[in-house]
Amino acid sequence: MDTSGYDLLQTAVLLLDESFHVGYANTAAEELLGSSRRQMVGQDAHTFLAKVPSALKSALEDEPWAWLIEIPAHQVQRLDDLQQARSDRAAQREILRNLAHEVRNPLAGLRAAAQLLEMELPRDDLREYTQVIVAEADRLANLVDRLASPSSSPVKVVTQVVNVHEVCEHVLALVGLEFGKDLALVRDYDASVPDLRLDRDGLLQALLNVVRNGAQALMEAPSRHAPTLTLRTRILHRPLLVGKQPRMGILIAVADNGPGVPDALKDKLFHPLVTGRAKGTGLGLSLAQECLQAMGGLLEYDSEPGHTEFRLLLPLEAA
Repeated sequence: MDTSGYDLLQTAVLLLDESFHVGYANTAAEELLGSSRRQMVGQDAHTFLAKVPSALKSALEDEPWAWLIEIPAHQVQRLDDLQQARSDRAAQREILRNLAHEVRNPLAGLRAAAQLLEMELPRDDLREYTQVIVAEADRLANLVDRLASPSSSPVKVVTQVVNVHEVCEHVLALVGLEFGKDLALVRDYDASVPDLRLDRDGLLQALLNVVRNGAQALMEAPSRHAPTLTLRTRILHRPLLVGKQPRMGILIAVADNGPGVPDALKDKLFHPLVTGRAKGTGLGLSLAQECLQAMGGLLEYDSEPGHTEFRLLLPLEAA
């Protein structure tokens, strides 16, 4: 197999044997992974792939190697973004803590008003709406407590067995209430996805932020046509996450047919206070990324006009 052409690519390429050991690395892989070809050959590929957020894996047939791993050039920038975000976390957390303190009082007032209203409503079907308000206020109160806590003493996260599709349905119900029938919501669930043990509130917050972000982009598009948002779940084999590669993982993908992420924001989309919307806060995707990473997962995306897809990746095993 002639590998000389791989050195002409900007995409990092690794060729692996059946045991997932490196048999070949091109020049782009040497630069990205910080190791020479000679150092990598014969080593377990997981050691090097732990440095990148995700990669593409293809099986090879009738070739000297069993697997071809590609790390696209845009992943390099994404990795830099993640590392930069981590280095700036102290300053970002201070901003978020200040914001959390400002949210506490009106949030408590909102919850109390909903409870008083519920006692005055004559019908059970109307009380369902006030119960949604109270439940969401409680969830946001927990989020505020997380944001307001010092990074040295984080709020204890309670894990539980979670049905991923139940969380998806909860999110779609909230978004459906907010945006109405003008937004088409499509479900594409994999029935084989098992229950997971994780932080339910963290997953709910991350998924809700991503779905609402997509819905807002669709509804605010100047020339929107049949705005559609699709929620898809799948089981993944050996997904590449930050710092590890579990045997199995779960994908929750949120796709929309909107205008796409502006080019000016693509390199810093997960940074706090970065937004392309006039009324946006720039906190949603940053918080979603933080929630997923706390569970050993990752948020990534691809976007072009007419199709944007955010992917929530989680290990099947508990983080």
